[in-house]
Amino acid sequence: MKIAVTSVLVDEQAKALAFYRDVLGFELKHDIPMGEHRWLTLTSPGNPNGIELLLEPDAHSAAKPFKSAIKQDGIPFTFFAVDDLQAEYDRLCAAGVRFTGPPAAVGAATVAIFDDTCGNLIQIVPAELNR
Repeated sequence: MKIAVTSVLVDEQAKALAFYRDVLGFELKHDIPMGEHRWLTLTSPGNPNGIELLLEPDAHSAAKPFKSAIKQDGIPFTFFAVDDLQAEYDRLCAAGVRFTGPPAAVGAATVAIFDDTCGNLIQIVPAELNR
């Protein structure tokens, strides 16, 4: 068994696509209309057959309170691995991404947390932690 698709709950799929594709740099894999929503997935740059990130509408009645509670507590919804944490932090800051603070040591790792503009906090970590 392996992970094929993982999701992040978003308040507006079009806004989420613009952020995750145009700002973060993920690549569009699927954009399939499904009623009032879309099956909207992205993959890591250069890895079109890798794990897909589903921009999942937060339409379920439990989704918005859940997102709000974990964001209010400063808990990231998910995390992404980056090759160079400081360089990615600098790139995203220059692109207007709002971080909760500069990269910070958390135990043996250094991490940074940003607001995805879709109701979530997302954490970036050095790729070597994900190997």
